[in-house]
Amino acid sequence: MRFKTSCHCKRYWGGFMSLVSRRALMQGMGASAYLSLCAQDHLSAQTSDFYRGKTIRILVGGAAGAAYDFVARALAKYYGRYIPGNPACVVENIPGAASLIMTNMLYNNAPKDGTVIGLPLNGIILEPRLKLLSRDVGNVAFSLEKMNWIGTPAQQPQVLWIYHTAPQKTFADLQSMKTTMGATAPGGDNYTLPTLLNALNHTHFELISGYKAVSDIFLAAEQGEVQGNTANLSSLLGRPDWIRDKKLRILVQFGTSRLSDLPDVPTAVELSDNDFAQQAWRTYATKFKTTYPFVAPPDVPKERIALLRQAFDAVMQDKDFIRDAEQIGLDVQPLSGAAIESIIADINAVPENVMARLKTIINS
Repeated sequence: MRFKTSCHCKRYWGGFMSLVSRRALMQGMGASAYLSLCAQDHLSAQTSDFYRGKTIRILVGGAAGAAYDFVARALAKYYGRYIPGNPACVVENIPGAASLIMTNMLYNNAPKDGTVIGLPLNGIILEPRLKLLSRDVGNVAFSLEKMNWIGTPAQQPQVLWIYHTAPQKTFADLQSMKTTMGATAPGGDNYTLPTLLNALNHTHFELISGYKAVSDIFLAAEQGEVQGNTANLSSLLGRPDWIRDKKLRILVQFGTSRLSDLPDVPTAVELSDNDFAQQAWRTYATKFKTTYPFVAPPDVPKERIALLRQAFDAVMQDKDFIRDAEQIGLDVQPLSGAAIESIIADINAVPENVMARLKTIINS
């Protein structure tokens, strides 16, 4: 429950304080503690006043009408409710270079006052080490460690599915039979994941790329052009007829552990037969823990980052937000900004020889 302090209450409190010896308060609680409390109250009032009447811009590194855009707009609908001063929130789409254009702009050009945050593609947390998004376009002009991570509303590992008309029924079949897989373009997960499986897990995927969207790959499977694909589980749940009529087989999942919804489907880590393959999959799979990573630029005042994080965490508990999220196929399983920072630290700890070999495989 949120309370607002009325002008009458403020006047009453001010009058009460005039009757109480501030010296006595300082003696009772300690001068430094008293002064700290006063400073915190003043800071809170300043922060509340800062956001009142302002607008928070949420920059999305993808096009309108896609998953990242939907998630950003779902957050924007509720975000301002939980920020002191109740600022408005608007979404701006800045697609291009797999969200590198937006991320570079956020880091280098956006106001560093807490009025702008961004939503890059989840591969951004691997980019400084693997350079997958920037290998053909753009450049990395940002430091993940200096940015202020707000949180992610979901953890959505991808899964590998095979259409029911294809003969492959088990992972062993994928290792013994050629399987045609639809993909958008190099750099996308639906291209990278089968490439990694071929190199690390002895599968025989033939990639047919050039599809504009995952929905086009679904149609290609129905028409017999391809036999499968990798996609977010939520994307498959968006095809209820496939689920109902058992028109697909999910044979692999790419998180670091099995989803509760798929307890019988092994992870790529489990299907690996050597230490390097297991470490490579654990490293790459970290990006799926931060599926929609909201982030603020560096040098934003700490008290405003604290408020932005607190508001984000509050939205994740909002029943109306959770209902809206379900309507766009988002299973709300949030991680905090601090948790994302920890994930980035884990990525930075991966030995360089592992990263170099992983990068070589993906680019092969």
